[in-house]
Amino acid sequence: MPKASEIKKNSAVEYEGRVYFVKDIERSVPQGRAGGSLYRMRMYDVVTNNKLDQTFKDSDMLNLADLVRRPATFSYADGEEYVFMDSEDYTQYVLNKEAIEDELLFITEDIQDLKVVLVSDAPVALDLPTTVDLEITETDPSIKGGSATARTKPATLSTGLVVQVPEHISTGDRVRVNVEDRKFLGRA
Repeated sequence: MPKASEIKKNSAVEYEGRVYFVKDIERSVPQGRAGGSLYRMRMYDVVTNNKLDQTFKDSDMLNLADLVRRPATFSYADGEEYVFMDSEDYTQYVLNKEAIEDELLFITEDIQDLKVVLVSDAPVALDLPTTVDLEITETDPSIKGGSATARTKPATLSTGLVVQVPEHISTGDRVRVNVEDRKFLGRA
């Protein structure tokens, strides 16, 4: 069991019976306190993605969660459930649409580097690559001579995600999108 001072970003910890990803850690040393630092951690529940801000003393003990990331591919959707297949041992993982609603905006049948997050052998979340390539299904017509750094326009991608793209991009183009901030990075 590591102390709070030994926890790193992107670790998975158990706290009050739930499993959380630690996304951000701020260390502070209050004046006039004999002893240790305080660690303020921003954590997200792996199942519900609810945010929790919690402060720990440097000596507080935390349990690291039994978290496994397995490489997988998207197989098919069956109503409200989405089925993913393990790339190594062909195990099928079923995730409810509600649990992965935000991630569905980036999932296509040919997505690469997708991982299913397992807690105690049960699938709870998806770990997406940092960038994905998607096709534009609808956008305003491209403007001849529109430069890559000029104004932008909204474009609807094949998964339903809407991003701002430069004016010279047209319907049918494949573009690379940053998953974290949902921004256009360039043509794929």
